[in-house]
Amino acid sequence: MLRFISFGSGSSGNCYFLYTDTDGMLIDVGVGIRTLKKHFKDYGLSLQQVRRVLITHDHADHIKSVGSISHEYGLPVYATAEVHKGIDRNYCVQRKVVAERRHRVEPGQAVRLGDFVVTPFAVPHDSSDNVGYFIEAGGAAFCIITDAGCVTDEMARYIGRAQYLVIEANHDREMLQQGPYPQHLKVRIQSRTGHLSNADCGEAVARNMGEQLRHVWLCHLSEENNHPELARKTVEAVLRSYGVVAGKDFALDVLKRTMPSGVYECV
Repeated sequence: MLRFISFGSGSSGNCYFLYTDTDGMLIDVGVGIRTLKKHFKDYGLSLQQVRRVLITHDHADHIKSVGSISHEYGLPVYATAEVHKGIDRNYCVQRKVVAERRHRVEPGQAVRLGDFVVTPFAVPHDSSDNVGYFIEAGGAAFCIITDAGCVTDEMARYIGRAQYLVIEANHDREMLQQGPYPQHLKVRIQSRTGHLSNADCGEAVARNMGEQLRHVWLCHLSEENNHPELARKTVEAVLRSYGVVAGKDFALDVLKRTMPSGVYECV
């Protein structure tokens, strides 16, 4: 059985854990290692269950602790070549990933990693590089898309194959426009290499979901330009306009920015 936990989802730090009875991996490590140890202990888990780390992109809120956890637990780190270079350049990553633990992934090329078959795919964002991951394990198909400026045809295909989908609902357009951010930052967030709005997220799911979709989690909500209930209601409204009912056609949850989510079973 595949299980999923979010240990943080937002600009303060992102970290997700996928695991089976015999294997486990982290996706991004933007949460402090001391905090992560506490969360694992609170859930009756051990960081010894983690066998590897996947990285989406090289912004600090996704990679802050990747070198530390790789060093302490001897974990291999998988990312694109450009993301590995970006980790080296990022001053927020105080301990770097040593050469022998760096492993390269290529968008569109599936790789078997223990119990998992992992396929990275390109996601537009203003980082050195950025990928989503389509992950198959235990008969479940899991897809994660975070920090995405727009939805490409390739991303749409993976959304359409997913049974379990983590997807960004970063901001409410009106809150962003009326909020305190400087204009250049507002432009950046709304660009095709920025972040998906709540409405964008709803459209992405509604237009591309397959009949097998069972659960959707909204991730990477902005603290300043969004609210969990607003994100949920906006996505639900967009889905209803396409004849899709969240809670009936599939489960819908909003991941917390700084708190663990609880354990979800992907069965």
